[in-house]
Amino acid sequence: MISSFFEKTKPITHIVLAISLFLFYFSSVFFETNHQEISRVFGVELIAFVVLLISLLSIGQMVRAEKVTELNSYAMFFFVVLIIVFSEELANKNVIFTNLFLLLAIWRLFAVRSLKNVKHKIFDASLLIATASLFYDWALIFILLVFYVVGIYDRKTFKNWLVPFLGLGTVFILSFTYLKWTGSLEFFKEHYRFTLGIFGSSSFFQALNVKALIYFILIFIVAFSVFIRLRSLGGGKLLMLRTLLIVFVFGVITALLTPVNESPMLITFFPAAVFLGNYGEGIKKVKLLEALLALSIVLPILLFVLEINS
Repeated sequence: MISSFFEKTKPITHIVLAISLFLFYFSSVFFETNHQEISRVFGVELIAFVVLLISLLSIGQMVRAEKVTELNSYAMFFFVVLIIVFSEELANKNVIFTNLFLLLAIWRLFAVRSLKNVKHKIFDASLLIATASLFYDWALIFILLVFYVVGIYDRKTFKNWLVPFLGLGTVFILSFTYLKWTGSLEFFKEHYRFTLGIFGSSSFFQALNVKALIYFILIFIVAFSVFIRLRSLGGGKLLMLRTLLIVFVFGVITALLTPVNESPMLITFFPAAVFLGNYGEGIKKVKLLEALLALSIVLPILLFVLEINS
């Protein structure tokens, strides 16, 4: 049974998901790249895949350590599923790197709830977000998430509100020093453009395709149902899920603000996977859960095949 396989966090589950990610990632590369160019881009693709694999394993560690879901592999499973559904997003390597740094930043922000070494965790998260912005400019919007977390857990300590600026300043000062040394200061002007893709399109659906629209609506519905089910629990988990909802909203906003060929959809996959995992945990009828998981396997594969044949 599919549910019994993914409701555990055994090494075999991680191996199966890692192999699945490998097969679909390099199948996408093979079909979308000219055969003569594969050897030339293989190194870059391998690095990007390793970063994506680290992101997948980080998700498994994060949800288990922070108890965002129960002790299962549903979040990892749905993360891979979403990558298969939106395999075209993998062409943008910068977003793959951005996603990893944002994941690590979110992990550090989750750790703030212990109220131990709060300033260090806020600084680390700000540092990681600033680093993520070096790959994708709109990632800077996630610095607002740091202030949100400070406001929730330790708003009375004034110094906490200043630490994010220190984290940002550290990355940009180091970047400026390096770029000055290499004579590449134009990077800042060329990179931090903050383009508004949706307003530059002649049609709304050029910036937001039907598949993405259905995905956004589905996750919002799933998130709403999860909050309804867990509203009586309160405590740390609900606060973390609210934080993840903000992450998802920021991801949707950046997807709308970015030109179509630079879509950062990948950064929405982690919060979406967590909400889908929590939704799956709430299904008590085994046959219904099995049907959901089976559909989550068959439909993405079908969409993947249609994508590579288009």
